[in-house]
Amino acid sequence: MVSRSNRLFAHIALGALVTAVFGWTEGEVLAQADSPVTKINAEAAKANISVQHLRGNVSVLMGSGGNITVLTGNDGTLLVDAGIALSEPRLGETINRVRTGPIKYLINTHWHWDHTDGNEQVHKAGAVIVAHENTLKHLSTTIRVDDWNYTFQPIARGGLPTEIVNDERKLGFDGNTVTIKYYSPAHTDGDLNVYLSEADILATGDTFWNGVYPFIDAPAGGSIDGMIRAANANIASAGDNTLIVSGHGPIGNRAQLIEYRDMLVNIREAVAKLKRDGKSLDEAIAAKPTARYDAKWGGGVIDPAFFVRLVYRGV
Repeated sequence: MVSRSNRLFAHIALGALVTAVFGWTEGEVLAQADSPVTKINAEAAKANISVQHLRGNVSVLMGSGGNITVLTGNDGTLLVDAGIALSEPRLGETINRVRTGPIKYLINTHWHWDHTDGNEQVHKAGAVIVAHENTLKHLSTTIRVDDWNYTFQPIARGGLPTEIVNDERKLGFDGNTVTIKYYSPAHTDGDLNVYLSEADILATGDTFWNGVYPFIDAPAGGSIDGMIRAANANIASAGDNTLIVSGHGPIGNRAQLIEYRDMLVNIREAVAKLKRDGKSLDEAIAAKPTARYDAKWGGGVIDPAFFVRLVYRGV
């Protein structure tokens, strides 16, 4: 079964078959070729996968889409997120170097392809896939994300989650208590965090983007207010020594979570005021309500104008 990240390349090559099967026009196919998704996939296809040891038997892998947390030991291996399938075989080789036993669990923090595209490969390695029911729903259907100018097809059956966490679940795994908890709608409507209590490590998925503006998936239930609530929940869960595995960006700490939350709150207030004053979206973007934060947060995939558009929609 072809992964989501490989589908577009096959679609373009097959041309007329794409139009016949999916009903896309040639223009739609070409538009997807310019999508940020396609560009991110191209980077993932050639990226080196780096390993950063955190504490004890916990590491994080970076370079294949979202950050991947790896807990490994005598009980096997547990992964938080699975990256982009086009990173294979380098991602698989890196996981095999880090792990000391079979992959038992894969936890999806949410549905986005840069965290779930590798699900099928990890499942083939033996993992049970755990996620929120809304993540299962999104992965099982065709989804159009206009903000990315991209249409995702359902993933292969083997990549679908089979164990559902809609509130909270605890696992004992290799001496760690692994707590999986639902946020309520934030970045999407299916966001989970994973806390490794003995190691004091919190994996937040895309409720925290360390050093870059975040994407907010409004069609899938995300909102700026939900992101702020999730940021507050992350702050409440983290102590001064907690290591934070963000969805994107470097490993963080509680002080950086607070800085991130404050940035979200202040930009939300600035954009909301512009909207209350009757400013159109274009006028709000022109007013540069993110200006004081752009040097630090504006250099990622979500540039300042894009982030204002996401916030404006939700206030």
